[in-house]
Amino acid sequence: MTDVSFTIDAMIDDVIRREGGYVDHPADRGGPTNFGITQAALAHYCGRAVSAAEVAALSRDRARQIYRRDYYHGPRIDQLPARIQPFVFDCAVNHGPGRAVMFVQRLCNQAGFGELAIDGACGPRTVRAAHEAAWAMKDWLLAALIEERRRFYHAIVARSPSQAVFLDGWLARLREFDPAVEGMVA
Repeated sequence: MTDVSFTIDAMIDDVIRREGGYVDHPADRGGPTNFGITQAALAHYCGRAVSAAEVAALSRDRARQIYRRDYYHGPRIDQLPARIQPFVFDCAVNHGPGRAVMFVQRLCNQAGFGELAIDGACGPRTVRAAHEAAWAMKDWLLAALIEERRRFYHAIVARSPSQAVFLDGWLARLREFDPAVEGMVA
């Protein structure tokens, strides 16, 4: 059984550790990023256009506020089963909240826990189906989500070979979630 003792603060700390500080890698389609917060995410939070310099000056406290509002509570990841919240939260940061929820929706449909629209909205039907899947599948739900995300990373590289420079880091990030569970699907 996966340890589900966590807090949003611990999840944010883990994301900030994974993401690091300011970067502006020429191959990164997200552009300037600080603590994992892209220029577009900061602009959304501020409600206006922001400069790369503003991204570079982003404080850790502001990044934490953005993660809480726009990546955890806002997209309702806090309503999902505890055993998958850290993983889905990390997916939301890495791929956007909508894509993270679509991983859950697709998996719930494939496992027979609903006929959910794959729309990235974490509404009551998605929350209910995810809880049913977590109860029935236990750690297999996380294992299946890990595999779904692994396939997604490989598909990114297949579509855009310039992104291959990030693949090893993405897969290392994936392995952090539960090496024992990952072995279930490897």
